[in-house]
Amino acid sequence: MKPVLKAFALLVVLLLVIGATGLWYFLNTGVSAKEEPGRIEAFVARRVRNMAIARRARSLTNPVVDSGEVFAEGRAHFADHCAVCHANDGSGDTSMGRGLWPKVPDMRLPATQDLSDGELFWIIENGIRFTGMPAWSSGTKEGDEATWHLVHFIRRLPKLTPDELEEMESLNPKSPAEIRQQIEEEEFLKGGSEKPPATVTPHKHPGGHDE
Repeated sequence: MKPVLKAFALLVVLLLVIGATGLWYFLNTGVSAKEEPGRIEAFVARRVRNMAIARRARSLTNPVVDSGEVFAEGRAHFADHCAVCHANDGSGDTSMGRGLWPKVPDMRLPATQDLSDGELFWIIENGIRFTGMPAWSSGTKEGDEATWHLVHFIRRLPKLTPDELEEMESLNPKSPAEIRQQIEEEEFLKGGSEKPPATVTPHKHPGGHDE
């Protein structure tokens, strides 16, 4: 057999083995998003994510100078848009985050913190297919700047203070029940109701997100 044909045959056999192994794995473990992925599965998913990030993104530098104002804007944006999946502290320990596969990463850990600013920016702007991470790009200069603010905030996740996390809770999106209560309270203060509405106790999730 010619070397080229032999190499091709070996490649076909290797692909068949990999395919059969993958099929066996999924037939035995299922495709439920509730299951915690094993080490091999997590390793492959992380490598695929890294391959999906455009090479040119890795060298991008953050054009926004970090400051207290930038941090505050990034923190408010994260609390309002990102915490529902990632939690205020970036742990990913929310009902949404725990129900996704791949699982929402703990953004305080090296797997996220070791990414370059450009890679973080690219992920936020473009999302990643076949995961729960959507693309948030608005295609505007203002949108790009807001994303760079988020990158600065993500760098600070491992060092957030209890006071900062408490403030973020007040910025989390409100549930329909909380919105109704707020409207009823405003109407009561205006004299439109005979008695104040019953207080709604938010349903607490680990990581600081309420429902």
